[in-house]
Amino acid sequence: MIDFQSNQKPRSCALVIFGVTGDLTNRLVIPSLYNLSAAELLPEQFCVVGVARYPMSNEALREKLMKGLRQFATRPVDDKVAHRLLECVTSVAADPGDSLSFDGLKERLEQLEASRNTGGNRLFYLATPPDAFAPIARQLGRVGLLKEENGTWRRLVVEKPFGTDLASAHALNAELLSILDEHQIYRIDHYLGKETVQNILVLRFANGMFEPIWNRHHIDHVQVTVAEKIDVGHRGSFYDATGALRDMVPNHLFQLLSLIAMEPPTRFDAHNVRSEKDEVLAAIQAQSEEDALNNSVRGQYTAGTIGDNEIPDYRKTPNVKPDSVTETYVAMKLHIDNWRWAGVPFYLRTGKALAMKRTEVAIKFREAPFAMFQSTHVQQLAENYLVICIEPTEGITLQFNTKVPGPLIRTGGVQMKFRYRDYFKIEPATGYETLIYDCMIGDNILFQRADGVEAAWRAVQPFLDAWKKAGAKGLEFYPAGSEGPPGAFELLKRDGRSWRPL
Repeated sequence: MIDFQSNQKPRSCALVIFGVTGDLTNRLVIPSLYNLSAAELLPEQFCVVGVARYPMSNEALREKLMKGLRQFATRPVDDKVAHRLLECVTSVAADPGDSLSFDGLKERLEQLEASRNTGGNRLFYLATPPDAFAPIARQLGRVGLLKEENGTWRRLVVEKPFGTDLASAHALNAELLSILDEHQIYRIDHYLGKETVQNILVLRFANGMFEPIWNRHHIDHVQVTVAEKIDVGHRGSFYDATGALRDMVPNHLFQLLSLIAMEPPTRFDAHNVRSEKDEVLAAIQAQSEEDALNNSVRGQYTAGTIGDNEIPDYRKTPNVKPDSVTETYVAMKLHIDNWRWAGVPFYLRTGKALAMKRTEVAIKFREAPFAMFQSTHVQQLAENYLVICIEPTEGITLQFNTKVPGPLIRTGGVQMKFRYRDYFKIEPATGYETLIYDCMIGDNILFQRADGVEAAWRAVQPFLDAWKKAGAKGLEFYPAGSEGPPGAFELLKRDGRSWRPL
């Protein structure tokens, strides 16, 4: 993982971006490269090859990327740094439907590698729709661009969603692994680039006070929340075919869950950390379709107000079917079948057009014995929570009980708060800086492995199957700007628990 103080530059390389004119490149990839350049963490010898389906001059592409950088940069743009980065950009046209275009890409890339002295190291970034992943990889493999030889490295970065169900994820893994080795594949999830997400590992394993109580004897349950204020917006076509479960749970939420629930790795390296995370995902209790319906809630937002914005009904979003049963909200209860977590429920929820933006993991500890306070004025103890907040404010909060000043024995719930911005000077970042840097230095500790991807899909497949059979039955509705459908609260209420308020 990146240490911006180490100033360790990656080896010389070429970064080949497929989908260079797309939204992801403009919003995240180029701003991240700019931030790395400003921190002097790009290779000394470096070039960026922007691959588009249609011919485009270098000047036109650089101008487009500069416009996007000025719009989406996380900090003021220094023209000197920006021009130094964009001067490395070369435009190449290639389409996986046109085999000859990849022969041309190979020839042009080899010319650039010679002139830029990048040493033949190549990082291919697929910032494209998922249906292009396999065709692009096939063409790169056919022309030999992915073959590692003479000490060079060749890596492929694949964005989410990695498959749409267990079968498609397995098929995509099989195809990619027929072309590359596992160590060459970097399945990227931008959530794992966030400081607080990485800090979960440090919090758990670098502090002796937490690990002894991090188990079923002391923890009552765990809540994982990824709430978004934004609606579907212009992504109606993609979202209506995907839904909240596919879009968020097998990747973002399960990555958070696995970091919270994993066993301590024997070493802090990619193999051991990923193996422990994948073991947890594989241990998620298999559910029948009946259990999946009973342990989940799916909702769809209707018209409402968020702040000053009027949000239209989801079904009136452009490119959304007027009778759509696609969920924009999902809540679910899972169990992990191992010694540490037996009997501890994990509650997950995510949704769009909610009351506020919040991403957090809340660990609820078991209540202390109440008997000793029965003869006092204490009526109720505050709940003990350790809350790891990822968005919008990165930090950690510990909630516990203390005595209220005065002659009577009265308790009150208080909080100890740690916020990153109070302790560290943090430059605004996209979250991709760490991940792109790690791709360049060959550290895949923050990237998913094939078995982990398939374990995640295996856990959610019963929910996908059950909801498909149920159709509109069981789909709940919630007004935009609320905290979600009523059934989500009932899911915890019947267990004698409740969600933390957004």
